[in-house]
Amino acid sequence: MFTFNGCTTALITPMNKNQQVDYEGLHQLIDFQIQEGVNGLLAMGTTGESPTLNWEEHSKVIEKTREYAKDQCFTIAGTGSNSTQETIDGTQQAKNAGINAVLLVDPYYNGPSSMEIRREYIEPIAKLFPDVQIIPYIIPGRTGTQLFPQDLAILNQQYPNVRCVKEATGDLDNMMLTRKLCGENFEILSGDDDKTFAIMTNPLIKATGAISVISNIAPRAVADMIHYILDENIEAATVIQQALQPLFNIVTVKTQETTPYGPVICRARNPLACKTLMNILGMPSGPCRQPLGKMTRAGIEVVLTNTRRVYEANPQVLEPIDDYFHVDLSDRLYNEKYIAGLTYA
Repeated sequence: MFTFNGCTTALITPMNKNQQVDYEGLHQLIDFQIQEGVNGLLAMGTTGESPTLNWEEHSKVIEKTREYAKDQCFTIAGTGSNSTQETIDGTQQAKNAGINAVLLVDPYYNGPSSMEIRREYIEPIAKLFPDVQIIPYIIPGRTGTQLFPQDLAILNQQYPNVRCVKEATGDLDNMMLTRKLCGENFEILSGDDDKTFAIMTNPLIKATGAISVISNIAPRAVADMIHYILDENIEAATVIQQALQPLFNIVTVKTQETTPYGPVICRARNPLACKTLMNILGMPSGPCRQPLGKMTRAGIEVVLTNTRRVYEANPQVLEPIDDYFHVDLSDRLYNEKYIAGLTYA
């Protein structure tokens, strides 16, 4: 039985200019991730723009991720939805592709209770696919509902293939309760890059890894930070965490924008900021699918300011991009031409 300990990258899905999936670019990104030492790859999470890809595209991206990764790391497929039958169909297709595990986000919008999530969503899939590892994904800020630790503990007790959770509640008390109820052998994965260090080093949570967005851009650094924590080398992990913090700040970018009717808050939510940065850096990325669009000029300045801080203070974090994609980051991060077309007027 394999472990999810370590760094799993929530893969960006690169697009061509016509917003069709760029499979050649996907292959490059996967090779880059594996070369840089990640433990696993998640295809078709929210970072991969799962809400705007149809199920045929979902399945193909998942199949290609498994094909390109081969057996060099484990692979997870995001097959969760707000329809149990749709999730069963997607999980069957992922299993047919040879995927090791599936990520099941809490059912969004229709908002079942925690008990319903357990009984009517996770349980049917755990029963139907006993040889597939099931990872509930708890992110109430996006779904409007939540599988609670009590129901997660029941699932863990009843089904050997439910032994891991992706935690993105931002609630440390919730995570502590999960650890208390599910026991020491249960795996808690951070779903928030900026909280990974804290919840892995918290003795009452003891997260064992992360499903990371920023590892799309800095896989070696994120993977090293996590492995140092697992090895209890907190001093070395702290150095990397501090170097990465400016990048963690851009997963979601919030700015105040001006309108003819007064100021408004604009949130560029994942994956918009990271995908925009990947375009600037010369990595396969392309546009987001609507309704995600572009960043504002103020938003892109936040991205550039934070990335330049990393590049100037800790260039080794971004150097692998230079080497693998044959780009010149000293040009790309400071030349206005690379942000042309990436912002709203």
